[in-house]
Amino acid sequence: MSDSPAPLADPHLVYDPVAGTGPKDVVILGSTGSIGTQAIDLVLRNPDRFRVTGLSANGGRIALLAEQAYQLRVRTVAVAREDAVPALREALTAQYGAGEPLPEILAGPEAATQLAASDCHTVLNGITGSIGLAPTLAALEAGRTLALANKESLIVGGPLVKALAKPGQIIPVDSEHAALFQALAAGTRADVRKLVVTASGGPFRGRTKAELANVTVQDALAHPTWAMGPVITINSATLVNKGLEVIEAHLLYDIPFDRIEVVVHPQSYVHSMIEFTDGSTIAQATPPDMRGPIAIGLGWPERVPDAAPAFDWSTASTWEFFPLDNDAFPSVNLARHVGELAGTAPAVFNAANEECVEAFRSGALPFNGIMETVTRVVEEHGTPHTGTSLTVPDVLEAETWARARARELTAQTTSAAEARA
Repeated sequence: MSDSPAPLADPHLVYDPVAGTGPKDVVILGSTGSIGTQAIDLVLRNPDRFRVTGLSANGGRIALLAEQAYQLRVRTVAVAREDAVPALREALTAQYGAGEPLPEILAGPEAATQLAASDCHTVLNGITGSIGLAPTLAALEAGRTLALANKESLIVGGPLVKALAKPGQIIPVDSEHAALFQALAAGTRADVRKLVVTASGGPFRGRTKAELANVTVQDALAHPTWAMGPVITINSATLVNKGLEVIEAHLLYDIPFDRIEVVVHPQSYVHSMIEFTDGSTIAQATPPDMRGPIAIGLGWPERVPDAAPAFDWSTASTWEFFPLDNDAFPSVNLARHVGELAGTAPAVFNAANEECVEAFRSGALPFNGIMETVTRVVEEHGTPHTGTSLTVPDVLEAETWARARARELTAQTTSAAEARA
């Protein structure tokens, strides 16, 4: 991307508005998750702006998926688990009633990918994890506008995503990147000194590494400001989520890693900031509510009125900012390292972390063991596959190795703990 002055609201991967008429046709991937349910709430409150044509989900919440399909009168419902189809069909029949035609059902591991390429204006990818990569690529290849909440697909497949994305095809939905998108409109790329990504600090802000040794899953899931799914919540407790967001900011806005800073902001009011070369800092602030960023993703270039709550400026409040404790939370620096390595290194980092989070949730790893294991897997990965020849099979092979190695190291940790007991 050129460094010549240009409006920063239109970097390579960020949406370039094209005027249209009538409601936008939208596909929601991960509709029964946190992002999906909030997106549907926004759509139902704005039927003149949005029309949902398709929904996808893993298949763990069939009753909710059927209810969503009926409320929105979608054309297609996709479910990843083929064994969930009979229950889904039964639940849809109960919702629609006798004689009313049911939506088309897609099933299997490729169902969300198939739906992402269907006829619509915008695909909201709210899937959690790197399984969102294939739907991301499918949406881009089909020419859909991609409202991207699935940061992992950009992180693990960065070169693949950037090679497919046309100028302005991706709108970031993470609260931090939606904030950067809005703040970047205040200047040109040449004016930017740094991106400042805010972090709440999670439930363990202020604790030392030693104090984190015995925290429980319940402790880690008690996020002080955001209501999210369990994986993202634990990633916020380790600050892995913030490390992934640093990589995502680098890929979306082509800003070098040494000019992307993380600052702890416990209130989660300021979602991110841009520091410009003249000393000015532009901050985007709202109360913590993901419906605001989702509305940016679905509605831009138009604002969606009352998408999320606004501040009550008649009430006193305090906004605090603290430096990040990299000793207690080494995940951000490790993410910078793998981001600079590029190639398959981010995929290895992300896959190993997903395995370790599940191991922590099941009791097989202590909290500090998550990053200790991820760090070792990244180190053992060595020189990653780099260059423009990166392929999806390269990414999948790296992920498979990282998951297997993380499980092996977790088993060794468990055995050692049992031997000491």
